[in-house]
Amino acid sequence: MAIFIPEDKISEIKNAADIVDVVSESVLLKKAGKNFIGLCPFHSEKTPSFTVSSDKQIFHCFGCSTGGNVFSFMMKQEGLSFPEAARHLAKRYGVDIPDKPLSPEQKKKISDRENLLDINRRAGGFYHQALLDSREGQPARSYLSKRGISQKTIDDFKLGYARDGWDHLHRSFSINRVSTILLEKSGLIVPRKNKSGHYDRFRNRVIFPIFNVNTQIVGFGGRVLDDSLPKYLNSPETALYNKSRSLYGIHRAKDKCRATGTVYIVEGYLDLLALHQHGIENSVATLGTALTADHVKLLTRYARRMILVYDSDEAGIRSAQRCIETFWTEHVDFRREDVFSEDKADTHILVLPTGHDPDSYIFEHGPEAFTKAASGSPGIITFLMDCAVRKYGLTTEGKIRIISELQEPLAAINDQIAQAIYIQQLAERIGVAESAVLERIRTVATRQSRAPAFAGRRSAPNIELQKSEDREIISNGRQASEVNSGIRFERQIIAMMLQFPEILPEINRLRALKYFENNDLESIGNTILSFNPTTAEQVSELISKIDSGTQQTLIASLAIGDESWNKKGCLRLLSKFVDSRQKLRSGSLLEAQIKSAEKSNDHDLLLKLLNKKQKMAERSEKQKMAILGER
Repeated sequence: MAIFIPEDKISEIKNAADIVDVVSESVLLKKAGKNFIGLCPFHSEKTPSFTVSSDKQIFHCFGCSTGGNVFSFMMKQEGLSFPEAARHLAKRYGVDIPDKPLSPEQKKKISDRENLLDINRRAGGFYHQALLDSREGQPARSYLSKRGISQKTIDDFKLGYARDGWDHLHRSFSINRVSTILLEKSGLIVPRKNKSGHYDRFRNRVIFPIFNVNTQIVGFGGRVLDDSLPKYLNSPETALYNKSRSLYGIHRAKDKCRATGTVYIVEGYLDLLALHQHGIENSVATLGTALTADHVKLLTRYARRMILVYDSDEAGIRSAQRCIETFWTEHVDFRREDVFSEDKADTHILVLPTGHDPDSYIFEHGPEAFTKAASGSPGIITFLMDCAVRKYGLTTEGKIRIISELQEPLAAINDQIAQAIYIQQLAERIGVAESAVLERIRTVATRQSRAPAFAGRRSAPNIELQKSEDREIISNGRQASEVNSGIRFERQIIAMMLQFPEILPEINRLRALKYFENNDLESIGNTILSFNPTTAEQVSELISKIDSGTQQTLIASLAIGDESWNKKGCLRLLSKFVDSRQKLRSGSLLEAQIKSAEKSNDHDLLLKLLNKKQKMAERSEKQKMAILGER
């Protein structure tokens, strides 16, 4: 029976469990000052960057930015849900969890999910057996054999066959008294239009069970044995299956991805099976969709290097470009300092030689040739350059279009050295002065850097009221470096709140969080104030109260440091922050008004504005002295 774990039991488990003991079961830890360090289990590295704090009962990897408390570690390491991790730790440390029944609604939701998983498991067995043993399965066996798929691969991936006919699966489940309603919810059967019954969704197709990271079947894919259409058919969206979050082969790829730090991403079932069969086990496939932000977030748990593999034909090239557009739009934020995540996936694009897809290439040339081609695959920016040059040519008009197409991706690169190298590469490639390209990129970068400060922070009415003022501030705008500096300031304040909670009353008094420009950091700050820890050692308990894995990681990364905080230093930091933000919000607008008055030769207004500016400076100085005065 599904059970509810009371909050006091969660605290008891957390207090009983020792994160150093738990992590030591899979990571060789060595003492380093107050903390322990070791090689990260979540990405490939040679120099230890994985840090565990015994005092704070948290972990953080400075290489891949993963972090959290003992529950987070168990969930990520073993692929467990939070309740599963909690029950595992409770059993290990002798904490008794009483059975407290869920509400009828909660119980039904969990029960339905478990029933759907059971239906999928049984359907997977039904299809697999039909492929292996039935007379009707011979054409499917012959098809897979012609495609070079071995018996081991068939067994490893539990491939199956849906026999030709309208209701083989439905009749089998009906005999075993499985609910037709649940079968329909699973997507395995479809109601007839005349409402006279149901028929099987998959008929006369090779079946590819789709597993989640916990090796549970969440859906199915089916391929015809000839060239009829639709060639592929997938399960519909269900309570278990979402194609934008699911990756074929992830259950068998995740460990190898962790070990190598690399994942190959292909588009088809058979491409994926061919790679695994040839020893390229750190590979997954998307399911009828381009790579999504959810896919990227899932994969960055296991690998930092992503190689997107596409066919050589025009459709393959278009798929690569669509995928890059989605990937760049969603993932670029992970590279910017104004977003709290510091995920930095190294992404490459491999377009195979003419006439090949991953399946045909690896069967013809072997895994060594494939990995060699992958090792020379270009990064996203270089690939975009190649495509733009082929698309527009190197005429004067073509060069202008190439720069326009590449300006936003180049401007979004936060690493200044990498950005400079790419700008130089583009300038040399198309024969345009590097300074001209750089000027265009700086203009775009400044525009991009302003967006987080003014877009989407407040409710619509507030945005509307501030619209005219924001235009003036933006026209007078800040450089990207100033924005990034401000976000670093905010991160430092959150670190201070976590490591030196004695300062929290002053944070409240000064209302410092209202000056934050990063929504996520502001949210974390408010959570800390609400939790009101009295010691830095309560960070693990704070993490347990936050649902967002990304926020848990950020808190761990900021809390694990051992800066020497004191009240005077904290007050000085807060004073500087509040003062700078007050000046920014009022001063920028005032400066714009002064310039406008100067241009219009409105001397009376100019005098009033200059007096106002003087008074603001005096008031700011008094506030600073009041904060630092007698403390």
